[in-house]
Amino acid sequence: MSMRKQFTDTIENILMQDDRLVLLLGDIGVFGFRKAFEQYPDRVYNIGILEQSTISLAAGLAKTDLIPLVHTIAPFLIERSLEQLKIDFCYQGLGGNFVSVGASYDYAALGCTHHCPGDISLLKTIPGMNIIVPGSDRDFDVLFRAAYSGHNPNYFRLTEKGHALDVPVTFSRGTKIREGRDGTVVAIGPMLERVVNACINVNVTILYYTTLSPFDAALLSSTFQKGKIAVVEPFYEGTMSHDIVSSLQGKSINMLSVGVPRKFLINYGLASEQDVACGLDVAGIKTRLEGFFNAKM
Repeated sequence: MSMRKQFTDTIENILMQDDRLVLLLGDIGVFGFRKAFEQYPDRVYNIGILEQSTISLAAGLAKTDLIPLVHTIAPFLIERSLEQLKIDFCYQGLGGNFVSVGASYDYAALGCTHHCPGDISLLKTIPGMNIIVPGSDRDFDVLFRAAYSGHNPNYFRLTEKGHALDVPVTFSRGTKIREGRDGTVVAIGPMLERVVNACINVNVTILYYTTLSPFDAALLSSTFQKGKIAVVEPFYEGTMSHDIVSSLQGKSINMLSVGVPRKFLINYGLASEQDVACGLDVAGIKTRLEGFFNAKM
């Protein structure tokens, strides 16, 4: 099942169980939620393409003890509405949910206007914002149900390229996938399966993170043994550097960030082609990790 289909199934199920949940769409997902429009006409709305106002509307709903969920494309949800997310939700300490599609370059064919590899970097600057990057459809279902009704705002980043591994996940916790002797690799969300395949010849510990804020520093600190650590992230490279360095404070580390290069992606095409261009396919990740860890073939 795709993550977007799981998103629809999960939300329709929660709409049935929890009459506090209100879904606000930004003119996307309307067909997928057509049954929900019919079943819950007073709790499912297509607000249209006015994302900043939609965020402020959602904050008003949260003030009345409802649970808003805003869904639209990543650059419009995060980059366009950053002030409303900061002031209307985080500054006021309101709970709510924001679910994006399209990041980092899932809409590669639409060009830079629809690219958003900087969403996590921006949200990391806002205190109190929970950031969740599911790696699979199952991850999304588990993590959304665990977090959606809490007191903090939650950002969920959907992807078209989820992994197929069956790994147990817990909100606000990382997962140790395997142990190794030559260092540590942190795989973020949908990068996990590519990292596992890329590390066949690399003897490293692999950690899996889906909740990025709050970050499970205890897991990283307790498992880190040698000086080399690599982070493979599906957004701008270096985004997780502060969390990694802070978690390993006092330890000498040599860190490699493998992510989306910090430049405009000016070529159109498929997301899979952008993966190759950015070095985020299995072959590209393998080359970077084997070189960094001096893996012997």
